Amino acid sequence: MRILPYGDTPNDGKVQVSFTLPHEADERGILAAKEIVKSMGLTHVEIVHSESIGEGFSFYIAYGVHQKPVDLSSLRIDKIDAPALTMSEIEAMIEREIKRPIIVIGATTGTDAHTVGIDAIMNMKGLAGHYGLERYKGIVAYNLGSQVENETFIKKARELNADVLLVSQTVTQKDVHVHNLIQLSELLEAEKMRDDVLLIVGGPRITNELAKELGYDAGFGHGKFAEDVASFFVVELAKRMKRKENHGKSIV
Repeated sequence: MRILPYGDTPNDGKVQVSFTLPHEADERGILAAKEIVKSMGLTHVEIVHSESIGEGFSFYIAYGVHQKPVDLSSLRIDKIDAPALTMSEIEAMIEREIKRPIIVIGATTGTDAHTVGIDAIMNMKGLAGHYGLERYKGIVAYNLGSQVENETFIKKARELNADVLLVSQTVTQKDVHVHNLIQLSELLEAEKMRDDVLLIVGGPRITNELAKELGYDAGFGHGKFAEDVASFFVVELAKRMKRKENHGKSIV
């Protein structure tokens, strides 16, 4: 199935684009905005709104028509390989298969000061009726807060003998999150801890594909809750335990 954006009628290709230019909101600025939108490949371009947002800067809203459809059957979705378990199912699985408390530490690392995401996953009250990991039986959760240096995060993980490291990243300007996430992964490798922990990242602009590229075990984006994250790491920890057991048996 091939689809285009929907504006007034199905597959009419109509889209809205908004952006800022380092130029006054005058006739030249409007013309520049129109040419920029055309360079994106849109046709029938209209600048429907322009305004000054300070000396030397202006904001624009443009309408245009996109004419290159997307073939849905050609798209590859990198999904998290884990079942969707409920809180009670997760707790039962920990008791049945892990048979010990799972130590989870979470933080917003680097210079990122946003805590809404990590609080929603970690804190007892959670978010929107989805309880955080602190409420789960069999999970010992430590929320280290925001702006935690990667070195401090790793030191705490070693101190607590953590099983799972949860990293939240919201600020993405100039790919600062990518650089920070790579540094954390590399530091864990240098400390010879990478294979001993599950490393998970979450945030509104995080995808599982990006997480894997950066050396993480999984990535969770917008609209995910504690049970989504816990479903993954409980199942994955159980798999790792079975592999170790089978490896031990094969040696004997």
